[in-house]
Amino acid sequence: MEPVERMRVVLLACGSFNPITNMHLRMFELARDHLEDTGRYKVVQGIISPVGDAYKKKGLIEAHHRIQMARLATESSDWIRVNDWESQQSEWVETAKVVRHHHSVLQSTHQNDVDEVDTVKTGKKRRIEDPECVNEGSSNYSSRKDAPQLKLLCGADVLESFGVPNLWKPEDIEEIVGRHGLVCITRGGSDAERFIQQSDVLWENRRNIFVTREWVTNDISATHVRRALRRGQSVRYLLPDPVLWYIQQRGLYSAESEKKNAGVVLAPLQRYSNTS
Repeated sequence: MEPVERMRVVLLACGSFNPITNMHLRMFELARDHLEDTGRYKVVQGIISPVGDAYKKKGLIEAHHRIQMARLATESSDWIRVNDWESQQSEWVETAKVVRHHHSVLQSTHQNDVDEVDTVKTGKKRRIEDPECVNEGSSNYSSRKDAPQLKLLCGADVLESFGVPNLWKPEDIEEIVGRHGLVCITRGGSDAERFIQQSDVLWENRRNIFVTREWVTNDISATHVRRALRRGQSVRYLLPDPVLWYIQQRGLYSAESEKKNAGVVLAPLQRYSNTS
């Protein structure tokens, strides 16, 4: 019996990464193991996309610091990289648009690779109107069957935030989960399966949601790390050493920085509350 060819997957994690922690990196490893254990997927890349400053979250330090810390954290990884496109936008960008952007980049990169191969083999490039192109229901949204799939990687808190009024557009949730898929890492105190069961849109797309449980208890959170840093307590072994060194050298995460954006309404709440 011939082995089944595995679908290549790229994992995309969006968020504040304020700062990036060992648990953020651990999520990628857990997701890769889970998907590859199904026998259907081969994870070929992980992408970290820190949110821009316009998100206006309380205590969110400048994006250039968060980008640099993420790059330091992934220096030793041969498959996880940092992308700064989202953080460079002047306004807050919805997660669905970030997913759309990276999906487009993947499709374009794959098409260029195919064209290069075809040029060598036939001396001319394949026409763009490729019969292997699959239309996803939109004139701007198509995927090649043999191109890598893009899946959003998140924690159970993000999954549960789908139920917060005015935080997400329903059509964005449908697009992310229905067209791409979600890999959700759960930890102590979360019940992702129950939330999926209670949400009609998630239940309808449940076969495109992969729930991965972290059995090695790990409650590291960026919030706890920032609190410890403000209080002068050690956070070593919670963060990669180069990230900790960067924070210490620049005096990041003080009591003053935690006041940043205090009293400011979160960007999605501002936008969607005004349109509802």
